[in-house]
Amino acid sequence: MAVLEHLTSQQAIDLENKYGAQNYHPLPVVLSRGEGVYVWDIEGKKYYDFLSAYSAVNQGHCHPKIIEALKNQAENLTLTSRAFYNDVLGKYEEFATNFFGYDRLLPMNTGAEAVETAMKLARKWAYEKKGVPANQAKIIVCQNNFHGRTISIISASNDPIATENFGPFTPGIVSIRYNDINALQEALKDENVAAFLVEPIQGEAGVYVPDDNYIREAFDLCKSKNVLFMADEVQTGIARTGRLLATCGNCSCPDKNCSGTPDVKPDVLILGKAISGGVLPVSAVLANSDVMEVIRPGNHGSTFGGNPLSCVVAIAALEVVRDENLAENAFELGQLFREEMEKLIEETNLVRLVRGKGLLNAIVINDSEDSSTAWDICMALKENGLLAKPTHGNIIRFAPPLVMTKEELMDCVDIIVKTIKEFDK
Repeated sequence: MAVLEHLTSQQAIDLENKYGAQNYHPLPVVLSRGEGVYVWDIEGKKYYDFLSAYSAVNQGHCHPKIIEALKNQAENLTLTSRAFYNDVLGKYEEFATNFFGYDRLLPMNTGAEAVETAMKLARKWAYEKKGVPANQAKIIVCQNNFHGRTISIISASNDPIATENFGPFTPGIVSIRYNDINALQEALKDENVAAFLVEPIQGEAGVYVPDDNYIREAFDLCKSKNVLFMADEVQTGIARTGRLLATCGNCSCPDKNCSGTPDVKPDVLILGKAISGGVLPVSAVLANSDVMEVIRPGNHGSTFGGNPLSCVVAIAALEVVRDENLAENAFELGQLFREEMEKLIEETNLVRLVRGKGLLNAIVINDSEDSSTAWDICMALKENGLLAKPTHGNIIRFAPPLVMTKEELMDCVDIIVKTIKEFDK
């Protein structure tokens, strides 16, 4: 079966089941094309994408500007490694540092790599700048986090599925309750703490939004203890939550709804996913020079990190966010979506609550976490032309591309309402 174009959906699923590692449980739909907010399966059925590859495709599928940048660069130079300079990396670093308001950028490929990079950076900074004794540095994380799947990162996880039979784990990681400022204050009493690593909104946990003052107070506490505040904005960044960053740490944020005054500017900013518009694996760690300067030649690297192809794609992807006002669109459509879901909650017992910011939202199904109801609803949504995925059993995350129009959003709301009401009969 060499000609993949002739596969049916079932044949494609069978191939993955036979030859692939079974580390995912996908919704049974086989996608072959995407454009904007839409995707099509092998048989040609059209769907609204309400997951955006876990917020990697904020700019929409195959955005023409990003694809054009990819094509043009692919014909000239794709990879040099960092053994040599190339003529694109410096331009990208200048553009991105100005865009987000930092001195320096360390380029990597995946979100997990960027988180690992930030953890290494924090430890080295702690030894060389803060004076923490050798091999004693600690990093505080939050329970129910999702920072990736590497050994060090799952050492920070309390998810038994992520950790079972993968030990021994990396030491020096302290886990506290999310959205609990007192727990953070207690953990910061340890003078060996190097950093606090936190998601401004916990996406994989079910779009859990903390109290309005939590991130600000956490940042202030870290500053008072000379501890780095590290924001994992791999999923929440790049306009997803209605601001350029969920921490809103940039005076030049393109969101017109922003006051223009930084709320929190993380000491270390971790980005991935939509920084390339979902076209290539691109991630980045940003910090000012007083932190980043502890990284010297040989300390850290990546053969593909900072490759010319990724750099031009990332510049184009960020320009799309800026020029098409995607943060503003996410802010406005997110408010509308939650208002419509609140109306649905009044009309059905099946949905318990809606939460989120911008176009990162979730509904909580009124059933136990070990039930199949949320999965069954997503299967029905698929049949009705909308793709979404459950998380944590009874939660359905809704995160469409940020290029969605009001008319398209309301069409999707109609599909969701119709599907939920059919289940509630």
